[in-house]
Parts: sequence; C-alpha cells; structure tokens
Amino acid sequence: MSSSLSDPLRPDDHADGAPRTGRPTGDIAQPRLGVVGWLRWGWRQLTSMRTALVLLLLLAIAAIPGSIVPQRTADPNGVSQYRTDNPDLYPILDHLQLFDVYSSAWFSAIYILLFISLIGCVIPRTTHHLGALRARPPRTPVRLSRLDDHAETVRAVPAGRDASDEASHAVDLAQQQLRKAGYRVERYDTPATAKRPAVASVSAERGYARETGNLIFHGALVGVLLSVGIGGGLTYTGQTVIVEGDSFVNSLGLGYTSFNPGRFVDTESLPPYSLTLDSFDVSYVPVGEAGQGMAGDFAANLTTREPGQDAKKQTVRVNHPIDMAGDRVYLMGNGYAPTITVRNPAGDVVFREDVEFLPQDTNMTSLGVVKVPDGLPEQMGLVGFFYPTAATLHSGAFTSAYPALANPLLTVDVYVGDLGIDDGTPRNVYALDTSGMTQLTGRSIGVDSLKLEPGQTVDLPDGLGTITFDDNTATGGAETVKRYVSLSVHRDIGAPFVLLFAVIALLGLLAALFVPRRRLWVKAVSTGPGELTFEYAGLARGEDPAIAVAVEGLQREHQRALDAEGWPAQGSTPTAPSDPAATPSSASTTTPDDANLPA
Repeated sequence: MSSSLSDPLRPDDHADGAPRTGRPTGDIAQPRLGVVGWLRWGWRQLTSMRTALVLLLLLAIAAIPGSIVPQRTADPNGVSQYRTDNPDLYPILDHLQLFDVYSSAWFSAIYILLFISLIGCVIPRTTHHLGALRARPPRTPVRLSRLDDHAETVRAVPAGRDASDEASHAVDLAQQQLRKAGYRVERYDTPATAKRPAVASVSAERGYARETGNLIFHGALVGVLLSVGIGGGLTYTGQTVIVEGDSFVNSLGLGYTSFNPGRFVDTESLPPYSLTLDSFDVSYVPVGEAGQGMAGDFAANLTTREPGQDAKKQTVRVNHPIDMAGDRVYLMGNGYAPTITVRNPAGDVVFREDVEFLPQDTNMTSLGVVKVPDGLPEQMGLVGFFYPTAATLHSGAFTSAYPALANPLLTVDVYVGDLGIDDGTPRNVYALDTSGMTQLTGRSIGVDSLKLEPGQTVDLPDGLGTITFDDNTATGGAETVKRYVSLSVHRDIGAPFVLLFAVIALLGLLAALFVPRRRLWVKAVSTGPGELTFEYAGLARGEDPAIAVAVEGLQREHQRALDAEGWPAQGSTPTAPSDPAATPSSASTTTPDDANLPA
C-alpha cells in the first residue's frame, strides 16, 4: 500500500505517493502559464520594487556618457570639434547615439520602463494604504505581557465606586490622552463572565504618515520623470552673438548662431521679442595691483522690446539672467569686434563688418577670420589677431599685456584661393580652411603680416586693394573698438515642475524616514476586590527605538490623570516577558497568534 493510502493526511498526488492515472511515477506536474500567465508574470517582475531600483541605477549609469561626450543639445560646437579631432571614433559614437544620450532609444527605453515600474509599484500600494487608513485599529491582545515594551500598574478603586465603571472611566482617560497625542483609537471592552472579569481596553495606532510619505516620495519621482520627459520636449536652447549697436530678434532664421529645439517645439512660433546691445561694461583690476587684468564685473546693457509693451532698459550679468516672454537670457561670453573695411583696387567697398574676434587668453588676445567671396579678382580670406594692449615679446611676436583698450593693434595674414563655400557645404565662420588657398603674408612664408591701428589703412599684397581698421569713435562710438556679447537663450517649461516635485519628494522622504509606525494599548482588568490592574504595551512596525519611551510616557501621564481624580496608589511593577523565545521583537510587523485573541 502506498504511503498516501496509509497516511490520510497526505494528499494522493504527493511526490512520493502513488501516481495518478495517466501520469508516470515521480513526475511532478508544472503548471502551464500560457500567454496571459506569462504576461502577468512579466508585469509582476517589472513592477517590483527591486526592478525599479535596478532601473534607477541603470538610468544613472546611462547618464554618465552625457557628461563625458559633448551633446548636440547643449554643445553643438563641441560635437563639431569632436568630429574634427576624432574622425575615426566619431562615426562609432554617433551610431551609438552618444552625442544625443538623453534622447537616444536606449536611454528612452530605460526611462520609460522606470516610469512604468514606478507607477506599477505605487498604484497597488496606494490602494492597500487607503484600505488600511479606513480600517479600525486592531483588537487589544489578550496577553500584553508577552510584548517587549510592557508595564503594569495596580491601583485601588476609590471607596464607594464600582470597579467595572471605574475601569471603563480610567480607560476613557487613556483614550482621550491617546487621541490628543494624534493616535487613532478604538475601544474594545468585554463584559464580565462566570470565568473572566470585565475588561476595558483601548487600542491606538499612528504613523500611517510614514507609508503616506513613502507613497508621496515615489509618486513625486513619477512627477519628476514626467516633468523631465515632457518639459524636455518643450525646451529649446539657442546661442546668439550681438555687437554693440546691433539687435537680436527671437526668430530661428534671423538671430541665432545655433539653435537646439525639443521634439515638441514649434520653431515657427517662437515668442516674439528683440534685444539691442547698447553697451558692454567691464572692469579690470588696474596694472600694478594684485591680480592685475582680472575681470571684476561684466554687464551687458540691453534695450528689450516685446509686442504691445514699451521698450525697457535691462542689464544682463553673469548668473543674473533676464526674463523675456518666458525665455531666460544668460550672458555667456564677450570679446572685441573690430570694424574692418576691404576695398578693391578701384576703391569700391567689397566688405565692411564688425568682426567678432574670439579671445585666446585672459588678456583678450583674440583671433578672427574675414572671408571676402566677391568683389576681388580672387576669393580672399584674412586671419587676424587683435591685441587690446599690444606688447612685443623677446621673440618679436606680439601679445596683449592687458585686456582693456590701451594700445589696440590688429595684425592680418592674407590668403587667396577657394574659400570652400561655393559647394553649399556649411562652414565655420570662425575658422578658415586654407588647404586650397595661397598664403600671401605671414611669418611662415617670411612676409610680414599686415599691421593696423584704429583708423589706419594699408594696401593688400599683389594689388588686391586696401584694408582699413575703422576707428569706432569716428562714428560716435564710446571706444575705438566695439564689444560684443554672447548670449544664451533658454526656455525650460519643465524646470518649475521638476523643482516642485523634487521638494514634494524630499518632504515625503523625510516623513518616510522619521515618522514612527507604532501601536499602543491600555487595558484595565479587575484583579481583586476593589483593585484594578492597568497594563500598558506598545508594538512598533520597523525600527523605533523610542517605543519604550512612548509606553513609559503613556503610563506616566495616565497615572497622573488617575491621581488627579483621587485614585489611591498601590504600586507599579514593570514585567518582563515570561517566555523569551516566544517574545515578539519590537520591530515585528505582527503580534503573536495568541496575542491577537480578543480580550
């Protein structure tokens, strides 16, 4: 006879029992999940807290390349320079979308999975938490003495009073005390029977704000993800350069030198406004003082205009942007913009512009490029260096000794040939490709560079014409050379919402970390003629080192209330658990089985 037949408590399909009909001996049947079952299993794995933590870690790791490799959205010029410096590595990184990390397919996949995982974690827990908030505090355990944090006090009933009535009244005092302390309370009184005396007890609990804070924290994380995702699609960043006296119009085709819109940005409907650079103020540490030449303050004085409003005078400083129709305008850089005029041999002007020279050092030694595609027998390119305060090194080369305009000088090297702009290929306006050009002046070919001071005109080599370094004061300018500023225009719809949800997440995290979840009980039992025993006990869910203090404080305040009503004291005796092996920890989430029996 099989073991399953000899043992009536063992099921007939037990592993070592008799086989069922049609199934080989010892074969354990595995349930078949099917499509729905596998989908349910996958959903449970995805929405587990462990998966959410793994995805959060992966998201942090996936963001690392965005801080190492230049991004098109933040540094398009850096991407172009990286392509020039690393022609072999660039195609590989570009194929892996490392120049667009935050909009790449793999980063978006992690982002979306994390978003779904968090929602799947939060919704069921929220439903369960709402049910717990509506539930009554648990019944008072029968044996409160089995709890770690427990105390007893024996008091005599005042003469002439009924013990049952006084027990109920004393517990009423404890109930008021607990409710005043912020606990949810529930009375669990049992009448006297032939075998048991009457028992009056109150059950109290608090700390649901802990789980509420936990849910708020995770919900706020979802809000941060939404704000970053949606806000990033509505965000755009652009850069522009404005020379003194010139204006910028917030239009994609007119004013931007670079523009990086989010995927939801309508580039045809940018907020209309304009900026005019009236002047640029900068102060430098005077010569002879410590830190000479260091800039003390930058200030771009602008005239701003919006439709339907009067023009305003505003100033942009470093880290002090201005707001324009929801955009924030930041001061990013500055430099000199010498006015250069080129004439052909007949004296006709073929080029006249304020050319932005890029600073190369702290003393504003600046590099600039001029391209003259038309009006001369050949296309011509000029590579110039501008020195605000020109000085000569021992090698004979020029340098700038001070960033302010004390002795301005412009040196120019001349190239003729193909500028490389006729085939329609975009070219960097701040660089000159000399591979298809012939150099006419410069130290490398033993011909002196052209040297010009403000207001001076010199002849170009080979009879190409003349070049003039215009003096800006001749046309009413405050300085001989104009200044320019580099501005960054940034519109971030999601930033305020990210900040809001981040603050909410912080508050929720603080509640989840520091609000204790605990239960307290007070029970009054008649243990002799004219005598009541009061029991006080507490149980914490999770770590709560102050639970013993809470029980002691509950006992002390309750006894004071009894003393105030004239109860005579007979002693106070704290008790220890009778069975250490059966004693529940104060960090346990449930009470012992026998402690859950009704009082």
